[in-house]
Amino acid sequence: MTNVNSAKSARRPHHWRRDLIELAALFTAVALADAVANLVAHGPDGPVLLVAAAVALIGTAAFHLWWAQRHSHAPPSGRAPASGGAPDPTTTTSRDGDGMERPETALWRMRTTVRDEPGSLAALCTALARHHVDILTLQTHPLADGTVDEFLLRAPAAFQGRQLGHEVAAAGGHDTWIERADAHDLVDTPTRVLGLATRTALDASELPLALRQLLGRCTIHSLPAVSAGGAPTGESTPAEGVLEERVMRLRDPSGGTITVERPHLPFTPTEFARARALIELDARLGPRMPRSHDVLTLPEGNEITVRRAGPDDAPAARAMHDRCSDRTLGLRYHGPLGDADRYLGHLLSPRFGRTLAVQTASGRVVGLGHLLWDGDETEVALLVEDAWQRRGIGSELLGRLVALAEETGCASVYAVTQASNTGMVAAMRGLGLPLDYQIEEGTLVITARLATAPTHSRPSHDLPYGPPSELPYGPSEQSGR
Repeated sequence: MTNVNSAKSARRPHHWRRDLIELAALFTAVALADAVANLVAHGPDGPVLLVAAAVALIGTAAFHLWWAQRHSHAPPSGRAPASGGAPDPTTTTSRDGDGMERPETALWRMRTTVRDEPGSLAALCTALARHHVDILTLQTHPLADGTVDEFLLRAPAAFQGRQLGHEVAAAGGHDTWIERADAHDLVDTPTRVLGLATRTALDASELPLALRQLLGRCTIHSLPAVSAGGAPTGESTPAEGVLEERVMRLRDPSGGTITVERPHLPFTPTEFARARALIELDARLGPRMPRSHDVLTLPEGNEITVRRAGPDDAPAARAMHDRCSDRTLGLRYHGPLGDADRYLGHLLSPRFGRTLAVQTASGRVVGLGHLLWDGDETEVALLVEDAWQRRGIGSELLGRLVALAEETGCASVYAVTQASNTGMVAAMRGLGLPLDYQIEEGTLVITARLATAPTHSRPSHDLPYGPPSELPYGPSEQSGR
């Protein structure tokens, strides 16, 4: 539409007077050129006139260049990055229709509260427009005594967040929160929410991840109705949930309570309603997980199947525990061996992460790998039955768990083990990722920094969604490769 209008506006009506004037000017120029040529060729001062004309022409050109540079209205070009540095990923440089570069811009996410009265939002938009700040998206969150407006802004790169906050405050905004954004935030809210609902519908373990991405940086705790020992925890929440400014409590479809905390920014009723709708969707769909599986052949020729595991696999997992030696279970759980079964149900629950199971051709489970949500340093834990160790099963499980962590946006994964657990140490080294080693009270913590760490401003796993604090000791690592 814009191109068509531009083409139409570029046309001008045709007039015969213009053609006549151009023809007269052409004849006049030819006559003047002939007169000058005759004067130079046949006049006594012809060479002097020729040199004077050349000097005048050069002087005129030099004056024109000086004047153009002094009074140019061309937009400034984008700033080059510092020597040896990469350009800021949150700034962009665009070009107009003539190919001229526009100034660099930066993306900002801003949330502010304005009075619920006519003209308050207009005053805020006018203040932003004065500084060439473009509003890309706008969401409104109605409150009882005002309105929370959430913006995605494109501002000149030189326009700093502190200056942006001052302008918003002068225009009547208060309780303002500002942070840098990037291209991930350009997706509109309905599309993003539908995508999160789709992920949740396909896999129950996606619910905590979807809540993090829906609400931004927050802490999510899942508190079960029954502790690992079987005793009631006393945690109960009304069906409609509870909203307390920076804390929301929602009833977990699997029992217990999901608590979401965001200390830096209060929740709005709109966000509370979105989170509740996502949990209601999870409750209506019931237990579910992807049924895909991979069949692999071990070096000695035996075939194994790697698949997702869940609560239904608890009997097979307990049977595998019974076949494991005390040393294997001790390396895995770092606690009384009889307690392992007490919280095996929690480890297999999608609320706390994802579990992969390895089973033989006869259907016997011989290995388990856990990816446990524990902030942006997600924990990995492995257990392989004694008779199947040293065959590459642990390394296969660990590689797949790390791939799952990368898909969900984790920045790193860590394993808690003992220095004598050479199988786990070798498996972590086999990832080919940067590793950090830390020894705490005789326990070795190995952290692997993932190659595809998120760069946007709202990571999916900022704060813990880990096992309940009632567990006697945290799940940890492995018993062999």
